Amino acid sequence: MASGWAERDDHELLAHVQSGGHDAFGALVRRHTERFYRLAYRYVQHKETAEDIVQDAFLKLWEDPGKWRPERNSKFTTWFYRIVVNLCLDWRKKKRPVALDEERPLPDERETQDAAMIRAQEQKILEREIAALPERQRTALNLCFDQDLSNQEAADVMGLNLKALQSLIMRAKTTLKERMQAYL
Repeated sequence: MASGWAERDDHELLAHVQSGGHDAFGALVRRHTERFYRLAYRYVQHKETAEDIVQDAFLKLWEDPGKWRPERNSKFTTWFYRIVVNLCLDWRKKKRPVALDEERPLPDERETQDAAMIRAQEQKILEREIAALPERQRTALNLCFDQDLSNQEAADVMGLNLKALQSLIMRAKTTLKERMQAYL
């Protein structure tokens, strides 16, 4: 029966988790870990810390699966994004952000080494500028552009109406554009 868990939707899996289903929980973890890791990493910019945050979030789900109430929550992912975001924000309040890992990306074979270095430097600057945005603007950008949520889903995660989310995104884009012009 364990092989059939991957085909079940999140609501079915959560119902089984609520009755102690280890296999269903494992299927949820396998299905969603990567997306939530990417989100956590965008906040904390440290591999191990992001992994710990996602693990803590899933542990909270396992310890109290009754917190998920399908009648109140539209989608599991929307609800769980909020848990991960809150854990990231809590971590940022407790600790100072760690600098980006200095792992060197593999250069694209089609570009020169100089072009690859310039691209990597530009990406590093952009990441630093995104990290310097106000918290709500950064969250809106991360949910919409890094996590590929629709604007409405991101607004739901953040507890905002759609217009407020769109305003945050526009302010973030304007700020980033102005800051990046200084590097050109």
